[in-house]
Amino acid sequence: MDQAPEADTNDGFDQFEDEFGAPDKAEKSDPFEGFNRVMTSFNDRVYVYVLDPVARGWRFVVPEGGRKALGRFFDNLLYPLRLANNLLQAKVGNAAEETGRFVVNSTVGLLGLFDPAKDWLDWQAHEEDFGQTLGYWGVGPGPHLVLPFLGPSNLRDTFSLYPDWEMDPHTCAQAWEKGIPVSGVTCRNTVQSLGITVFKAVNNTSLHIGEYENLKKDAFDLYPFLRDVYEQNRIKKIAE
Repeated sequence: MDQAPEADTNDGFDQFEDEFGAPDKAEKSDPFEGFNRVMTSFNDRVYVYVLDPVARGWRFVVPEGGRKALGRFFDNLLYPLRLANNLLQAKVGNAAEETGRFVVNSTVGLLGLFDPAKDWLDWQAHEEDFGQTLGYWGVGPGPHLVLPFLGPSNLRDTFSLYPDWEMDPHTCAQAWEKGIPVSGVTCRNTVQSLGITVFKAVNNTSLHIGEYENLKKDAFDLYPFLRDVYEQNRIKKIAE
């Protein structure tokens, strides 16, 4: 069984509360709580009865090295998203390192299946999305929102899914292969994109079997526990 990575800790969340408008948990409004609880229960069942069994089957069939290589391949393709958001947050050094990683891993690393940029040059990935960019520029998270299949989010991050989706090259793969310079709205193959998204979720879950169970086993009430974990993690990522 794959070993779960050590959980990140951050004792300094409180110092960011004023800046990002995160009030005390007991006082924070949760207007969608009823809906969120239903979606949390729904997503939990989808994970337990669908995603986890499929991921375990995939893990049984494909060796760990192959599954990790596939994960790196898809992560490498998301370079445009990371580049754009690092630049939008004025993180020029990170953007330059991301560009170097993409060039090295796309060539020497065989289209991203391997990560020589990290292994040989110690060039680290700098994960950023549009939700983090909005948070960086002072946009508050808004009410918490649990999305079906996708899990915990908030109003800001939910609206940010659209530009993230548009920057994902999977949505325009066929048009780019034909050299058609159109936006994701017009070139997206919905079935293909959905299939890739599901495959990525299964492959990623296969690399983290047991982590969700370990996370929720100590939760007295699953919904607020997952809500707080998500919101605190987003505060940490935005503050980095």
